[in-house]
Amino acid sequence: MKGNEIIEYIVRGDMPDLEEVREKCHKQTVNETDKKWSRTRNLKPILRRPLLAGIVVILCLSLALPAFAVNIPITYELLYSISPSVAQFFKPIQKSYENDGILMDVIATNIYDNTAELYISVQDLTGTRVDATTDLFDSYSINRPFDSSATCQLVSFDETTNTAFFLISITEFGNQKISGNKITFTVRNFLSGKKIYEGIPITIDMSNILNNPKTMPMPTENGGGFGGEYGLIEKNPFVLIPSSPISFGVDGINITGMGYVDGLLHIQTTTGDYLTSDNHGYFYFKDKDGSDTQCLYNISFNEYENEGRVRYNEFVFDIPQSQIDEYEIYGHFVAGGILTEGYWQITFPLTAS
Repeated sequence: MKGNEIIEYIVRGDMPDLEEVREKCHKQTVNETDKKWSRTRNLKPILRRPLLAGIVVILCLSLALPAFAVNIPITYELLYSISPSVAQFFKPIQKSYENDGILMDVIATNIYDNTAELYISVQDLTGTRVDATTDLFDSYSINRPFDSSATCQLVSFDETTNTAFFLISITEFGNQKISGNKITFTVRNFLSGKKIYEGIPITIDMSNILNNPKTMPMPTENGGGFGGEYGLIEKNPFVLIPSSPISFGVDGINITGMGYVDGLLHIQTTTGDYLTSDNHGYFYFKDKDGSDTQCLYNISFNEYENEGRVRYNEFVFDIPQSQIDEYEIYGHFVAGGILTEGYWQITFPLTAS
């Protein structure tokens, strides 16, 4: 059964035959889903059908109701996971959403070729939880009826109204023109009140750097690394075994190791539980002429401590130990912040405005 057929039932106020609805929705959804899943999963259709059929029956029963439950987050997300185009078709337009004194609003949209640019605002109506450092903290999701990639960035902040403005850019895969008619943007939490340490001198004693410190293989299940011209690093590099944290003047970030491994200088930091903070940054060195030396590559890995995940970052430099006293170390870091949790969701037409 197609979406427009169901809408006709709802508009007329008629109750369709539920057995007919179940059968049509079951056949159509199973056929479409089998085609998509067969390309990505090596599973036999007979194993997927019972579970999928149950989900489809529940959804079809909901579709027959005058007030479709797509406004319930769990129902909407379930339907979107099965059929994004159907979920977006039934999702009502709601260009603004307020929760706990935080207002999220659509400012404008710009559609061209395979790209959609969306401008939204986030305003604190009661306090100063929104500021010039506000970060949506990768907690946002963008639901649209087509496959694409997306980015989100803060573009400006109005301190007189405590309003932050964000630009969301969505690019459809395959260089195809944007399709569909609605986009749903959801935010579950955001960070603000962060401190920025830009180009600060780092006060640590470089004369006590260890030679051949204790190391361990990087945890392969929760680590990774990369760096500049070197690209992806080797699969299982060695990292320093974390020691007791040492403060170096940046709130929320501490040094947990420093030493030479195979002639390369390793400096390791911990940023705490990255699920509740966005502490990050990097070190670099300056020689006597003022020239910068960046790290060859950096490694990140996680460990589980006291039911939390702790992030470690390790920076590797090609500076001979015999010449280390000719350099000074600097850093650029973003740390601290206040996490505001909640739920904000807007749905708007996919048309230029």
